[in-house]
Amino acid sequence: MSAPIVNPGSFRDPGSRVFERDGRIFRAIWQRSAADYEAVRDSGLLQELVDRGMLVATREVDPAEVNIAPEPVYVLEHERLPFLSYPYEWPFALLQRAALFHLDLQLTALDRGFTLSDATAYNIQFLATRPVFIDHLSFRPYVESEVWTGHRQFCMQFLNPLILWSKKGISPAPWYRGSLEGISPEDLAQLLDWKDNLSWTILTHVTGQAALQRRAIKADASIAPGKQPKLSKIAFKGILEGLRSYIAKLKNPIKPTVWGDYADHNSYAEGDAQIKRDFIVKMASAVKPDQMFDIGCNSGDYSVAALEGGAKSVVGFDFDYGALDSAVARADAHGLPFLPVWLDAANPSPSQGWAQAERMGFGRRASAQALVALAFVHHIAIGRNVPLDMTVDWLISLAPTGIIEFPPKTDPMVQRLLSNREDIFPDYSEDHFIAAVTRRAKIVESRSVTEGGRLLLWYQRH
Repeated sequence: MSAPIVNPGSFRDPGSRVFERDGRIFRAIWQRSAADYEAVRDSGLLQELVDRGMLVATREVDPAEVNIAPEPVYVLEHERLPFLSYPYEWPFALLQRAALFHLDLQLTALDRGFTLSDATAYNIQFLATRPVFIDHLSFRPYVESEVWTGHRQFCMQFLNPLILWSKKGISPAPWYRGSLEGISPEDLAQLLDWKDNLSWTILTHVTGQAALQRRAIKADASIAPGKQPKLSKIAFKGILEGLRSYIAKLKNPIKPTVWGDYADHNSYAEGDAQIKRDFIVKMASAVKPDQMFDIGCNSGDYSVAALEGGAKSVVGFDFDYGALDSAVARADAHGLPFLPVWLDAANPSPSQGWAQAERMGFGRRASAQALVALAFVHHIAIGRNVPLDMTVDWLISLAPTGIIEFPPKTDPMVQRLLSNREDIFPDYSEDHFIAAVTRRAKIVESRSVTEGGRLLLWYQRH
């Protein structure tokens, strides 16, 4: 049995740590947090949340089984999640869903006499499009009249990004990725106009909170012992329910994008699309991957084909938020094991946070048994000036087998990319594409699509 490996993102709780050992996920709980864990466990709340699918499944194991030092009071084994995603990768629909889920979880806990010690979005993950909470040690007994300690964090990591997105049409992902704590009220307040402040929620939780923070900093104010503000449970629940009502009504101001309607508006006949679907079904049926990546998933047509062929789950990646929200709606409507998330393939999410290890980069989280990348290569090789061989190398590194599509320069969609720029891509050709693939993998099968000459290659990595 291998030695346990500490999860570098779990250090902030002094009473517990998360470990991985032989592919299994454990949480060690030391004396400092044991009493709170016992209280919430013995109340039945944890099991209730697991049964409702709100909390990742877990079981207690003998501490001697995992041999963690110093020896903890308890060790929990958690269900291993197939893919970890972060808030700056969620489309609007999933970020909104995560915010509502956090509020529902807090309200449920309050009804049982407990509260959450924080409000970090990183404690939420997705199983397909269903949110699930992963930190059992965030629950602690509620103290009568205490203030909501996670209020500012909730605003920075949920409310403010959603307001920026909904009211200003600006994705918070670049901001959020640059500042892992989220968007402060002081920063957001400067972007809002007087009409935005007609909202009581914005006036209270953004503009008002920003003013209080600036005043406290200016005055170097501190609260004397015994002078802390008090908040009744009824008022606390009122705040949570008010935020829930407001967030549920926010809309994503989807704007027309160049590629967001690609699945419905392209130059290819339905017969060509059926050739692609059949080829993906064939590959998925042969491989039967537990997890497959769909790079450039758009609204999920070929993710669905892979699931029909035998893939157990699919994580779809796309740069277009409109397409991703459509994919989320599709997954919801049909109950598909399909998670659509945002990816800039030319600039994937890096490892960052404390010691550049707290939040793992895309490459460290990418683990799939198969891959499809259709209508993708030209966007990177021509749209982002990444050499074709490097584009192919990156794709093949993500999964041991899969299907990659190559559209030649005569393809209408490639012509669209080249229409307003000089053609500086002499190596962008089918021969170079095949050579790049065969350097890393063998070709299992190929298929031609359309008279324009698109080529599908099913590869098997060496």
